[in-house]
Amino acid sequence: MKKTKGRIHSFETFGAVDGPGIRFIVFMQGCLLKCKYCQNRDTWDAKGGEEYTTDQVVDKILRCKPYIDVSNGGVTISGGEPLLQTDFLVELFRELKNKEIHTAIDTSGCIKINDKIVELLKYTDLVLLDIKHIDEKKCIELTGKSNKNELLFARYCSDNNIDLWIRQVLVPGYTDNEKDLKDLPPRVMEIKTVKKVEILPYHNLGKFKWEKLGEVYPLENVKTPTKKEIDKAKSILVLNNNIS
Repeated sequence: MKKTKGRIHSFETFGAVDGPGIRFIVFMQGCLLKCKYCQNRDTWDAKGGEEYTTDQVVDKILRCKPYIDVSNGGVTISGGEPLLQTDFLVELFRELKNKEIHTAIDTSGCIKINDKIVELLKYTDLVLLDIKHIDEKKCIELTGKSNKNELLFARYCSDNNIDLWIRQVLVPGYTDNEKDLKDLPPRVMEIKTVKKVEILPYHNLGKFKWEKLGEVYPLENVKTPTKKEIDKAKSILVLNNNIS
């Protein structure tokens, strides 16, 4: 039987922050957003990376299964934007569920829900949803796209009992406005399947990837938020005492 191929940027075999337990992480190639703070600038090109069949990826994952099992971990698909390659991921996740492996997708939810995404979510245990910005105009300025689809995506997950972790990157001068932070919890509280809300402090560790591609890094003068700034954001975003 012919196996679907996916275009993949890279793998991480011992991830500890992108879902519960120890995670095998697959970084897919291709993205529709142009986030100014992107740490994986080299994943944007849909023609980059290398092609792998689902069997090849499953073989890699199974080598790490002892670590995954003992930690109650699983597999997280990140990117880039994973939802650009749903045919591949449906086939991959079916195989993983047959092998009783926990599945997660790290996505911006920027693609309008379609039949293929609906099928993929049937095999998805957890969605790590990156809320780029709760304000639509500011989201467009930061990423090049509206936030409407990602909020609809969150609603779909809620209506279909798919667990969500909401993520917000704290970028000084961009996503740390107090009013915007206060606007996020009411929107999140409408989503009944949210299990966790994470504040991810901005960093510029991916700057060298922009430079390697001959690109100007848009946030050259933006500094990493201080502990005080992070604590302030967390205090605003307190949601059922489940902020990290």
